[in-house]
Amino acid sequence: MTAVTPGSTPALDLEHGRVVVVGGGLAATRLCAVLRRKKFRGSITVLSAEEVAPYDRPPLSKQVLAGERDDAPLPFDTAKLDVDLRLGTRATGLDTESRTVMVNAGSDEADAIAYDALAIATGAAPLRLPGDGPQLTLRTLDDSLALRERLVPGARVVVVGASWIGAEVATAARAAGCVVSCVEFGAEPLAGVLGDEVGAATRAWWEGIDLRTSTGVTSVEADGVHLDDGTVLPADVVVTGIGVRPDLAWLSGSGLELDRGVLTDTRCRTNVPGVVALGDVAQRWSAHSDSHRLVEHWDEAAMVATAAATSLLDWSTGPEHDPVPYFWSDQFGRKLQYVGVHAPDDVLAIDKAEDGSLLRATWSRDGVLTAWLGVDLSKELIPARTAIGGPVAALG
Repeated sequence: MTAVTPGSTPALDLEHGRVVVVGGGLAATRLCAVLRRKKFRGSITVLSAEEVAPYDRPPLSKQVLAGERDDAPLPFDTAKLDVDLRLGTRATGLDTESRTVMVNAGSDEADAIAYDALAIATGAAPLRLPGDGPQLTLRTLDDSLALRERLVPGARVVVVGASWIGAEVATAARAAGCVVSCVEFGAEPLAGVLGDEVGAATRAWWEGIDLRTSTGVTSVEADGVHLDDGTVLPADVVVTGIGVRPDLAWLSGSGLELDRGVLTDTRCRTNVPGVVALGDVAQRWSAHSDSHRLVEHWDEAAMVATAAATSLLDWSTGPEHDPVPYFWSDQFGRKLQYVGVHAPDDVLAIDKAEDGSLLRATWSRDGVLTAWLGVDLSKELIPARTAIGGPVAALG
């Protein structure tokens, strides 16, 4: 797969241009602010499928779930930015020829909203398991508040997926006094993203939790979670954390190049002039992996707005966006931070803490550092991020 090659389009009219942003998350709000800073005085319309004002997502699986706060609003002053924020408005189709977005705002009749430039920032939706039994996911503020109400002492909680989100949910459930089980298809926790050896070094953190690895789930039914070995785990609460997927159905027939997400170049430009994609929905070209990548992390959504806004204002020139990927997770009283992109065959080195659990991991290829992971090592983060792409020996 090669990088997207966008066509050309006239520069956006700073006074009278119409920008439509589909999505109401971090990437969308940052984009609006950058457009105004860059002296765009035309109209900005934000279409958000959710009924609540834009909020930050990382606290949902941390402070909100733990009961330390009830919301996580983003600093998004629509009056000051002169933004027409339309809540409860879901995009249902896109016609790039006529430059219109079809929307459904809760009525039976669809409406068409015209644009001169379009930003797609619709994020992604969590995957669900087969079965008719109740299962919760954790993606929205309502999800977090609903799950928090269910995390009561003695509740039997089954988390499916020892993923980043699964570990954070298990942390909160254990702290709330629940009886927690976690079912993971891989051989170790976090094995899907970090590999078996690194994942094994985190296993001790799951003390007090019934962690079942190398185990698949066939379905979630009324009587519990059905495993591939025939076992049924009874559950009062089932939380599914097996990943997310961008919702691309509404873009069918739009002419946009789609794969697992909306394909873009390093300036967020799609193959259709005047249309950018950013955040979790964008499968952006990256020199770090020499491929299109879904970079589904807060840091990406927070940093990408400048490149996207510049492309909307002037399609032909502007800064590229291809930073060293970074993400973090707070789990079991520890902060994990990861920078870079590693491949399965990279050389792995692991440092362990005094208790034998994970402290630090590095990945390298031909002597070049490709990724770094630290546990409660925030002071090492910036040097590690700077060292990515250089000699692994320089990391010290």
